Amino acid sequence: MSQTYGENPYYPSAGGGGGGYLSGGSPFGSGSGSPGGTGRRGGQSSLRPVTVKQLLNASQPHADAEWTIDDVDVGQITVVAVVVTVQVQTTNCIYWLDDGTGRFEARHWVDSSNEEEAERWGNIEENTYVRVTGSLKSFGNKRYINATHLRPCADPHELYFHILEAAFDQLVYERGPPPRPSEAGQNVSTTSAGGHSAYSGQSNDASAVNDQYSNLPPIQRKIVTFILSQTRNDEGVHVAAIARAVGGDAHSISEALDKLMDEGHVFSTIDDSHFNLSV
Repeated sequence: MSQTYGENPYYPSAGGGGGGYLSGGSPFGSGSGSPGGTGRRGGQSSLRPVTVKQLLNASQPHADAEWTIDDVDVGQITVVAVVVTVQVQTTNCIYWLDDGTGRFEARHWVDSSNEEEAERWGNIEENTYVRVTGSLKSFGNKRYINATHLRPCADPHELYFHILEAAFDQLVYERGPPPRPSEAGQNVSTTSAGGHSAYSGQSNDASAVNDQYSNLPPIQRKIVTFILSQTRNDEGVHVAAIARAVGGDAHSISEALDKLMDEGHVFSTIDDSHFNLSV
């Protein structure tokens, strides 16, 4: 779903810590699917909130096929759950997660040569709630989340918000999205002095985008605006192109991208140098 359904207290600016899980009212759905119809696709360029139960019920016709939930393709997924156990191994860390709907395994492959990564992933403790973002994988008939991001939940309400978000997303796939203000108000006289509708599609979309990212720091907002201006594709936008358009030093841009990924606004695509918006 690329729609924005209104502001939410869980989308503050990057420096707030804890919140900012999504980049709009419900950006974790598909960008090109057809909810409620046939041939529905979530796609690899979308980020979808799910429960463990949904992951346990996901299906894959064959090893090279996409994973699907209720016949909808899923690419990147995000889960909020409590960490039951942490197993640190030489090449990877295994986290067993429980969100009340079931238990599931998440794995993070360790890069021992990267001290910054070790510090970033080293603060995950058992019996704490975390948000995990990654993709659904399977090895030896055992499915798991290949985690690309994992962070503690600072806000105790994040779990409940995530469950509602996952339920909303599922209903949109089943029944279609709710009407936009421009659609709901078509039968109401909402013309301005110039005779144009107060809910014209173009102005509504523009204001939605502005509102959606209005709380971001300037450099993060510039990054998001630039990615929005590019032609949408599964590969995303290379960090070099972002740097040329945004300006500033490499460290600031890298830090801004990390914040945007932590908050669910953007995600890496084909490698660590390509990024797309989660809308």
